[in-house]
Amino acid sequence: MSKNQPRSTVNALFGMIGSAIAVAAAEENGRTARTQDLRRLGIDPVAFRKIRRF
Repeated sequence: MSKNQPRSTVNALFGMIGSAIAVAAAEENGRTARTQDLRRLGIDPVAFRKIRRF
């Protein structure tokens, strides 16, 4: 394991949390979530945009 491995893991974790917050905020405010954030979370952007609100 290299010395940068833990730092890289922590950065990836914070990146994922940031994406989750960004997607949630976009949906809450009626905006379109960024494709990059959806992909980082493992969500297919095309399928996500087909979801309709009630």
